[in-house]
Amino acid sequence: MGIMRSSLVAIALTALAAPALAQEEAPTPPSQHWSFQGPFGSLDLASAQRGFQVYSEVCSVCHSLEYLHYRDLRGIGLSADQIKAIAASVTVPQGLDDNGDPKEGPATPADQFKVPYPLPNPLQIGVTHTNEKADRAAHNGALPPDLTLIVNARENGPNYVYAVLTGYADAPASFKLMEGMNYNKFFPGHQIAMPQPLHDDQVTYADGTKATVEQMSHDVVTFLAWAANPEMVQRKQMGWRWVLFFLVMAGLTYAVKRKVWADVH
Repeated sequence: MGIMRSSLVAIALTALAAPALAQEEAPTPPSQHWSFQGPFGSLDLASAQRGFQVYSEVCSVCHSLEYLHYRDLRGIGLSADQIKAIAASVTVPQGLDDNGDPKEGPATPADQFKVPYPLPNPLQIGVTHTNEKADRAAHNGALPPDLTLIVNARENGPNYVYAVLTGYADAPASFKLMEGMNYNKFFPGHQIAMPQPLHDDQVTYADGTKATVEQMSHDVVTFLAWAANPEMVQRKQMGWRWVLFFLVMAGLTYAVKRKVWADVH
């Protein structure tokens, strides 16, 4: 999956974790349907895989997923061969060569996701951390946040992230927009530093799904929800197993009680 060349359209979600520029609160994000919500929720693997494509081709130019490893992608249904190919498409530190110079090589599934602006440390094989100074210099002083936990970083996170991604519009004539800022209907204060990151047909989905702004936003939020909670589905399944277990045990206990005390009554 290629990474898009233009970082201007890929400063995705830079200001999601930033404070509002004005006291005015943004409207409450409208609720969307998410497959993973609710006690019986499950991950829409097709949507999560499309969301990973959006992250790879758009968001990853500026945003890291520093707390994930490539092997974790099996959680969205990718095969071992697919994961190996994805990892091998990027280079990571490989220690030092025979002359003591830093060297790089293809990543493996065990490696951490590569960050856009790595902090040089050739001794940490396969491990990269964000070079904050370089990252800020590339974005006029702003530091694009790591996206691993972005959905958990705000109340009503999935709906909020989706609303911000789809909330760009022309500012009303009466609204004073600061220089270099962008109007967003759902961002607190309505002024956001990042330009609109997603545009129709910006990616080409392998499954033929139409890549509208709304579809890409929904897919990337699904992927980021999984990234923030990779054990979510398994936790729900385990919870329901315990509920069913206790219901069965309660039924058996009641049946035994009736059998033992039948003659007494």
